Amino acid sequence: MTSIANDAAAGWFSPQNRKETIAGLLFIAPALIGFAVFVAGPMAATVVLSLMKYDLFSNPSFVGLANFEAMLDDRRLWKVLGNTAFFAVFAVAGNVGLGVVLAVLLNRNMSKTVQYAYRAAYFFPSLVGLIFVAVIWQFLFQRDIGVINYYLGLVGIEPVRWLSSARNALWSVIILDIWKNVGFAMLIATAGLQSISKDYYDAARVDGSSSLRTFWQITLPLLSPTILFLLTMNTIGAFKVFESIVVLTNGGPGDASRSLVMYIYEQGFKSFNMGYASAISLLLLTITVIVTAIQFALSKRWAFYE
Repeated sequence: MTSIANDAAAGWFSPQNRKETIAGLLFIAPALIGFAVFVAGPMAATVVLSLMKYDLFSNPSFVGLANFEAMLDDRRLWKVLGNTAFFAVFAVAGNVGLGVVLAVLLNRNMSKTVQYAYRAAYFFPSLVGLIFVAVIWQFLFQRDIGVINYYLGLVGIEPVRWLSSARNALWSVIILDIWKNVGFAMLIATAGLQSISKDYYDAARVDGSSSLRTFWQITLPLLSPTILFLLTMNTIGAFKVFESIVVLTNGGPGDASRSLVMYIYEQGFKSFNMGYASAISLLLLTITVIVTAIQFALSKRWAFYE
């Protein structure tokens, strides 16, 4: 046994193996360095700062769990957390639901030119920078000169205060988010549809199954892994919503449309309460991980893998 171990060690440390090991480490070094500098390092710093009182202008002082205890009495925090949850539910439902519907409609038999044109039209907003899109929609949502209220007026609907009403501000952000991101969901869902074998549909056709029944019993179950992916990615993105709210409403009126990421930014870089901002960041990370874990746990009941 000792001889075999020595031979294995000698082979492992042979010049050829050393060269291959060094070459492999050099190839992955940029990714490891990038992960350490931009992900692991900041995460470790966030954990440390969450236990400190630090305002950028004085030395940090250890306060233990005081920042986490302060969150329990912070009414604004729970308000913006509720806003973020509300946005996540409806934005994710709209993006994934409408994306799947569009993918199914555009996956039917039609001219390839028309099909590609529609897909390109729906996907194009995903390629445009979010800031530019939000600036354009800010004009569309204007009460007096906005295009949306103009067309609503043509059918007798009074002008809607999209951005200045506490009831409508968050819905405005949701509409923008769905308009911009539904094309990406449609494209991913289309890829999932095209991976489904035609044999299932041929068998359903022979059995005389209706289009609706085929969708519910064949398309939707076989598309469920793709839907799970879309739900997960859109949920993570929804919890990080920031730019569109800043441009459209700046979190207003009051805190009616303020998101958790906006609140973290304000605490850290406007109030200079870096310790408290770090604690809220960990809260956001924890919520995201828990929601994602719940999605994967529940997916065992409805996600079907061939």
